[in-house]
Amino acid sequence: MPIDAAHPVPPVFPRFAGPDQIPPHVPKELVRSVGLTTGPEFLASPHDFMAKLHETQPPIFYDVNPYGNAWLFLKHEDALFALRHWEYFSNEGATPFPRDPNDYFYFIPIEIDPPHHRKYRNIVDPLFSPKGVLKLESLIRQRASDLIDGFIDKGECEFTTAFGRPLPVSVFLDIMGLPQDMRDTFVSWAIDLLHAPDRATMGRAMQNIVAYIKQAIAEKKAHPDEGVVSRIAHAAPDGQPLSDKEVFGFVVFLFIGGLDTVFATLNNMWLWLAQNPERCKEIIDRPDDIDKVVEELLRRWSVTFSGRVIAQDIEMRGVKMKKGDRITCVLPACNFDPEVFPNPLEVDFDRPRKTIMAFTVGVHSCMGAHLARLEVKIALQEWLKRIPEFSVKPGAPIIYRPGGVVGPEYVPLVWKK
Repeated sequence: MPIDAAHPVPPVFPRFAGPDQIPPHVPKELVRSVGLTTGPEFLASPHDFMAKLHETQPPIFYDVNPYGNAWLFLKHEDALFALRHWEYFSNEGATPFPRDPNDYFYFIPIEIDPPHHRKYRNIVDPLFSPKGVLKLESLIRQRASDLIDGFIDKGECEFTTAFGRPLPVSVFLDIMGLPQDMRDTFVSWAIDLLHAPDRATMGRAMQNIVAYIKQAIAEKKAHPDEGVVSRIAHAAPDGQPLSDKEVFGFVVFLFIGGLDTVFATLNNMWLWLAQNPERCKEIIDRPDDIDKVVEELLRRWSVTFSGRVIAQDIEMRGVKMKKGDRITCVLPACNFDPEVFPNPLEVDFDRPRKTIMAFTVGVHSCMGAHLARLEVKIALQEWLKRIPEFSVKPGAPIIYRPGGVVGPEYVPLVWKK
């Protein structure tokens, strides 16, 4: 039955965690504990680890960890099916973020399945459509150029804080209509929410976000502007204004989703570029192929996972899964499926076009996909135009944080002045 986002109640789906909470229908031979997002092998080289899962694990297995047990899907075909069939794989209750059960809200539209999902997407889709994001091209290009102006003469930078983070986050804040001087504070909240090793820290971050967003919505209701927060606060699909819970859940979801994923993606890409200077030259020498370059880099360096709750019993590849079970599509691993992408760890700009999983698929595909593609494209063009040769600073450690968005924490770079 469709959920009522205007009157949210906490879902009753069980959340199992650890080896003592394995449902009886799960075959013992499919139980694993691979350390996805937290284990030492993952944190040493996350994407290599996820590619190797195809060699070491079954296509579908039951992963046990202290933060939540779930079936993991590794195959491209299985993820496509799950993400396109919400009637079997529901988003209700699928996100892991802590919320006060006495002040509960849904993350909109990610936790809303059809038929109500579309009415929310329609509110913001015009801004995030290919035509909508193209209006931002000159702004993004100017921001990229201004950022590079600030450090190019130094011959070095810490990429994350100098370029990878401020470029997409500042653009996102412009779109949302939120203040630029809060950028670093917002990012610190998102990092605590997405990467903290304990739910207490996640909970405090969520409290900070909740308090701020409630204040921001109140301000936009009193003083409308052209930003997304204001657009949602004043939306009235089918002539019916959104409730306070709907407005809040929508804004909070966009806020969390817009602060971490693109800069993690850029971090991964720039680390690889710094380690492979000949590929920088290849990109520079093939300016007309920039869209192919972006798509292949997004395939190779996907950063997120996509969880669902099983809505009705289903069997896939001989594995029987029950209503209420949780699944996680390991999207980077799906992009490394050798049956779909031969030699998957190789970056091949001439690879035949296939559906990549960087932004999921189906009704819940990422709203910001077109914006992210444009930001990556402009970042590559503007950076390589002015800093065509660069490398990782000698002796600098590359460290990955645990969590659901995969990327190196810092990427120190150097180049000739």
